[in-house]
Amino acid sequence: MVKKSLLLAAFVLMGSGLPALAQLGIEQPPHPPPPGERGSSNITVLSHIPLGAPGSVSDIEIEQEMDRPYAYVARRINEIGFDIIDLSDPGQARVIHRWRIEDQELHVGGAMDGRYFAWDGRVYYVQSMQLRQSGPNSDVGAVVFDVTDLPGSFKEVGRIRQSETPGGFHNIFMYEHSSGKPLLFATSGQHAKVFDMARFVDGDPSEMENVLRDENRELIGMVPVAESENMWSRGYHDFMVQYHAESGQDRFYGGGGSGFYVYDVTDPASPNLLTKILDVPGVSWGHTFTPTPDGNFAVGETEFQYQPLRIFDLRPGLSGEVDKIDHAVGYWQADWRALAHNHEMRWPYVFVSGYETGLGVFNMADPTNPYTVAYYDTYNGVHNDRQAALERLGSPYTWNVYDGAWGVDVRNADGLIVISDMTTGFWAFRMDGFLGWNGADWGMPNESSAQRKLLDD
Repeated sequence: MVKKSLLLAAFVLMGSGLPALAQLGIEQPPHPPPPGERGSSNITVLSHIPLGAPGSVSDIEIEQEMDRPYAYVARRINEIGFDIIDLSDPGQARVIHRWRIEDQELHVGGAMDGRYFAWDGRVYYVQSMQLRQSGPNSDVGAVVFDVTDLPGSFKEVGRIRQSETPGGFHNIFMYEHSSGKPLLFATSGQHAKVFDMARFVDGDPSEMENVLRDENRELIGMVPVAESENMWSRGYHDFMVQYHAESGQDRFYGGGGSGFYVYDVTDPASPNLLTKILDVPGVSWGHTFTPTPDGNFAVGETEFQYQPLRIFDLRPGLSGEVDKIDHAVGYWQADWRALAHNHEMRWPYVFVSGYETGLGVFNMADPTNPYTVAYYDTYNGVHNDRQAALERLGSPYTWNVYDGAWGVDVRNADGLIVISDMTTGFWAFRMDGFLGWNGADWGMPNESSAQRKLLDD
């Protein structure tokens, strides 16, 4: 249930004009924040766990079931693997397991994105890997683990290898397809490759870690990047897949190429382009792309300093009214000098991991005028550090903004918010009035990145 004050704010937002909106939003202070102003008054820090050397932390995933209170934090550089955090008591979070790849000193790169799924009574965690060809295992895109018996033991069950596209998977997304199968979407080469994970985990256990195994037996589809003139990139960076109840389609929302792309992947072997977002001023490529539960709007990020998150109205493109969408209808940024990174949609709220600005939460009930409702700065380094940019990049005019909060996730059952910060580690928060999320409470389909994970199997 959501506190009445926040519900009232949403209704005022949807029913009133712009002057009222300015009164609803709050402003995040400059960085670094003054003492005592690190977070808004409606954000409570439950736990903070430093995890290791600066730069060694990447993305985060939290399981959605209350009886499985686990979060997974990916690790990279000299700590290649992941940490498992027990959130049985969110106020006393603790690391219960650490997994590191063998012969770490020989590997270059790290673990990036992590996702879990359930199948046939077992629970699995998939850790994407992005290892360079200067070290071993550059053909490994992801490592799959059976984590059913947590908090006890867990075990590796296999590695997804793609030798024709070395370099691993930068991002992955697990999705329960309308067919009922658990599908893994992964960045690989110039496509988002689609793997049937039921085939993977149902294979002969003696073959799971055998490099002689047919590495493409689970590969069932590839989503291309739609061709356009003067493409900035040929591949995807990030994506999300979500069921669209009105059409009965499984829809893929991808950032990459020269913008953003929406495909019908109901038949993963024959993806069909539904619409694209191209030639938007200031957008040369797409990074992260997240739809609203009804699929009418989406939030897009492009990975450059000074660029805000943009909100796009997808309806003109999906209806065929326009050939492409070429402008945004709304914008949000915590600090114009910084860079918003990953984000999770729990409409009308969007939870953002904003690198140096940490956690930010904004309300987009009116997509044309989103406003900040909460924040907490998880990064304790120097913000917009020109000296660091000069030392690292050779230019004092390219500020050092790629540090701080990397990943964010939200547990729908109780509204728990978790952040992975590249430098400061793991954080758990609560936002006043946000005690869980279900789309039906907001007159929306109950769809988010936390849905459709085969939780009922």
